[in-house]
Amino acid sequence: MPLVLAVSLGLAGCGGGATPTTFDLSAPRDFGKLKGSRAAVVVNEPTTVQTLDSDRVIVKDSTGALSFLGGAQWADRVPKLVQIRLIQTFENGSRIASVSRPGERIVPDYQLNTDIRAFNIDTASGSAVVEITAKLVADKTGHIQRARLFTARVPAGAVDGPGAAQALDQALSQVLIQIARWAA
Repeated sequence: MPLVLAVSLGLAGCGGGATPTTFDLSAPRDFGKLKGSRAAVVVNEPTTVQTLDSDRVIVKDSTGALSFLGGAQWADRVPKLVQIRLIQTFENGSRIASVSRPGERIVPDYQLNTDIRAFNIDTASGSAVVEITAKLVADKTGHIQRARLFTARVPAGAVDGPGAAQALDQALSQVLIQIARWAA
């Protein structure tokens, strides 16, 4: 068995080409306290179109065509990263009774459902664009309590791996703060 594992690991490194640089997204910390709430909220993984449901950095050109930024990738799929960073943003705001993801055995008062509409570098405007819709749904009734579209645009500077990742991280941070304040 160890020989098979060693051969498998050896062959795994033979894919050719350079390993892409991996970038992560951050959860905002210093944005002030959120209004107090006793609600328990479950943050579901965002939905999105197939192109954005990946670990690739997306670039949108002036014609609307989408492509991947070569040599760059995210630490995980974008929806998973957004879910984790949104939960951490609520936790960093320190004023919600409990926030979790599904399956953590919390009986929620609300579910926060989100949809990622845009998470890309727009070459026409030279900016990082993040658009996320959010719906706060009462868990017991299934009724939407409120819904809203959140948007941020941040100048991207150079459209390379580090520049694109930093601009998208800043745009996402703005949107996460808006969502956390709105939901709290």
